[in-house]
Amino acid sequence: MHQAPHPANEHLVIVGNGMAGHRLVEALAGKPGRPARITVIGDELDPAYNRILLSPLLAGEMARPALTLRDRDWYADQGIDLILGERVTDIDRAARRLTTDSGRTLDYDRLVLATGSRPARPPVPGLELPGVEVFRDLRDAEALIRFTQRQAAERDGSAVVIGGGLLGLEAAEGLRKRGQGERAQDQGGLRVSLLQRDDRLMNRQLDLTAARLLENELRGRGLDIYTDAELERLEADGQGRVCAALLADGTRLPASCVVVAIGIVPNADLGRVAGLTVDRGIVVDAWLTTSDPAIHALGECCEFEGQTFGLVEPIWRQVEVLAARLSGETVDGYVDAPCATKLKVSGVSLYAFGPTEPDPDHEVLSYRDPQQGDYRRLLLRDGRLEGVVLYGDTASGPWYFEQALAGCDLTACRAALLLGAADAQTLLDDASNESPQRPAKEAA
Repeated sequence: MHQAPHPANEHLVIVGNGMAGHRLVEALAGKPGRPARITVIGDELDPAYNRILLSPLLAGEMARPALTLRDRDWYADQGIDLILGERVTDIDRAARRLTTDSGRTLDYDRLVLATGSRPARPPVPGLELPGVEVFRDLRDAEALIRFTQRQAAERDGSAVVIGGGLLGLEAAEGLRKRGQGERAQDQGGLRVSLLQRDDRLMNRQLDLTAARLLENELRGRGLDIYTDAELERLEADGQGRVCAALLADGTRLPASCVVVAIGIVPNADLGRVAGLTVDRGIVVDAWLTTSDPAIHALGECCEFEGQTFGLVEPIWRQVEVLAARLSGETVDGYVDAPCATKLKVSGVSLYAFGPTEPDPDHEVLSYRDPQQGDYRRLLLRDGRLEGVVLYGDTASGPWYFEQALAGCDLTACRAALLLGAADAQTLLDDASNESPQRPAKEAA
């Protein structure tokens, strides 16, 4: 437990108006002990928006206004100063003062760095060419939408997406769907190729069977998928723009646009500039405090016990801890916990957590219904669930995850585990009700 001192006139500055920074602002807005003055600085021109919805925006399934989390008026109503379109370039820790690229200076009593992450970039020749994009923020999504619009009048438009993980799949399917929608029905859609270095898509989350089901589904939609694909270089046309991707096996893929979506790295540059302890991310303790007690870091830019973060669930837990601490409340420190993975691609249902491959001590339970497109694989150790991969029907995913987190012995419902949560829970309840009771004289 930890309670922080909380001066009533404290000025809190939050650097970063992404999802983590905004979640913190919303949490603080509802607390009576919040800092008296709060300033939020974001380098994007738009107020905070839901980055999780960038994929359906790219796919044309959602309009831009639906992504906005709060408009400018909300910040004003909460008494929060919002500065957009400026990037913090320097932090003077001794003076507790920061400077932005516009020359603005701000004094702070307490500072939160929520600077997020930046796209990882592989060491591939040609990656600097015009026409090579990333898929991380609203500007990236809008650039890709403009690309599909430019290609709409051409019959030979093509794009290559590098990365077969969550982000790459969402970018590829979004491009394919948007490109298809931009064209007349008799022209066909934008040709999209997806490159994955591993032998399967989503290799960190899926076993081979589920990955092949996913691959077949996406191929059926029109994506060209290359696994075990080693990208050798990108080629330029006569105008110096990217025009093709060359693989190590000699395959040459035409590309009017290349999207790099192989993952993220913490955006810890500001922490380094300030002289904070930085490894992969800005190092924090269980209360999200950096090596400077007046500065905190939150979300994708931070590192806790050697871990960095890219999913919202752990970041939301960090927000709860930090909001309480900044409001002077007594709070337990952040504890890292496992997370489940879901894919945000329309019409594809995936749910997975735990190991992708069994070890010799695992009991493996699996079920597959080719007609319905359902697949389930459970990994148990001594009757306790450690890993799950669900494809198709994922309704029982949260129940499986709950049982795994609790370390429940599921031996009593083993026969029904693959049938789903309702049947398995019924057997567990029956087993609990039939547990032998102590005789009354013993109870006395």
